[in-house]
Amino acid sequence: MNVLAFDIETVPDVASGRRLHDLDGLSDADVARVLAMKRREQTGDSEFLRHHMHRIVAIAAVLRHADTLRVWSLGESSSDEAELIRRFFDGIEKYTPTLISWNGCAFDLPVLHYRALKHGIAAPRYWETGAEDQSFRFNNYLNRFHERHTDLMDVLSNYQARAAAPLDEIAVMLGFPGKMGKSGAHVWDQFQAGQIEDIRNYCETDALNTYLVYLRFELMRGNLDVAGWGRETALVRSTLRAADKPHLNAFLAAWNESSA
Repeated sequence: MNVLAFDIETVPDVASGRRLHDLDGLSDADVARVLAMKRREQTGDSEFLRHHMHRIVAIAAVLRHADTLRVWSLGESSSDEAELIRRFFDGIEKYTPTLISWNGCAFDLPVLHYRALKHGIAAPRYWETGAEDQSFRFNNYLNRFHERHTDLMDVLSNYQARAAAPLDEIAVMLGFPGKMGKSGAHVWDQFQAGQIEDIRNYCETDALNTYLVYLRFELMRGNLDVAGWGRETALVRSTLRAADKPHLNAFLAAWNESSA
């Protein structure tokens, strides 16, 4: 089975905001402030934008395929949003993986839907529900209660919003590094400062935390035994060592410290 744990990072879609609210002449920063203000007026307390107003600037993935494990950010630091989304759905076309996310049903996938719609990106395998492939009738990416996309936060909370937990806290509770550096709330500031590589690296560590929580979930429900858990986590460690990248080395060091 192919398994793809993923995470996205987003910034305000200031281009659409400028058109929607007739904000020509304002800088991106000022448009973002207007969008946040309007959102607070709508909600009363939150400035978190609606899904379609998020622009994707990074997608990170952890792919378990055959005997290999790969950790990377899709595209290049110079890739535009359409290229990132196209690569994501191309991976689904190629591998038909089990998608693993944390809060993916409520955030990551709806954002990907709207942004793919914006850019006209075809993803027939992803949208399959059994009309062409009967195996997708009872296990597809779109049904909340199917496993082809497993939203760990959704499943572990028993689909109860009041029981939902942050990825960072669950990861730390299990002895994994959790958040490395700044949180997603700082992505807009980093993006404005041109720190796209930092955003991509941060996104990769979130995808890694998600994948490691998934491995523990597989142990809990009996799809891995203790020996299998040891082999899979050893593969993650060896993959990070072989990559020899500063942010992955830091993740591995924090993991070793947490485990100790």
